[in-house]
Amino acid sequence: MKKMIAVLLPLILLAGCGTPSGGGQSAPEQYKSRASASAKVHTELAGMYYERAQMGIALGEIDRALQADQNYAPAYYMRGLIHMELREHKEADEDFQQSLRLDKTDPKANYNYGWFLCQRGKEKKSIPYFLAALKNPLYETPELAYLSAGRCSKKAGNNKEAEEFLQRALQIQPGLPQALLAMAELNFANGDYATAKKYFAGFSEKSDSLTAEQLWLAVRIERKVGDRNAEASYGIQLRKRFPDARETQLLIRGE
Repeated sequence: MKKMIAVLLPLILLAGCGTPSGGGQSAPEQYKSRASASAKVHTELAGMYYERAQMGIALGEIDRALQADQNYAPAYYMRGLIHMELREHKEADEDFQQSLRLDKTDPKANYNYGWFLCQRGKEKKSIPYFLAALKNPLYETPELAYLSAGRCSKKAGNNKEAEEFLQRALQIQPGLPQALLAMAELNFANGDYATAKKYFAGFSEKSDSLTAEQLWLAVRIERKVGDRNAEASYGIQLRKRFPDARETQLLIRGE
């Protein structure tokens, strides 16, 4: 799941460790600037520990960030991600909403809340947050928002909208593996097996190792297009690498 989550990627510049001259700032302005800088550093540290799955330490860094500046919006969505990982869904929801109350234009906050809602079975409610992230011209990974909007639209049963979002993701980043796989799944569900095969081939070229679920999709695609050799090849891989997987049992039963 983390791969689909946009977090603060730490780039901590320690130049702020000295005493700033403050330029023409008044004392309250200097204090506010230092507090915001401290909150930013601790939030970025929390992001580092989150990526390392050290959630307790990450939460401690968020506490320090909010002690420095209780209105630092990124600290709240970072804490939301941590609560999400810990399956503390109520707390995560509250933190994401608080982050957006403080800064409703933050693309990462919008994206992450959308992903949270999608994972909680609220796929239709998630889409406006992905679109809100895309409205921000400073958003660095729009292909990720389009990809997630496509996947969540598919989960909501809106295949036409899902395809439009996924195509936009591929326009921005041709060859995006997750989008290619999602398009293969979508076209298979729609009965366009030849197109599903094309997208899956593109995905498999970029993947070092296929999962049981992906191999089972490949088996079913090849079965539908009538390529018995490819079907057998994928089936052998599935049996050999994942003998106890549910997908292997489905293959054995001929489903």
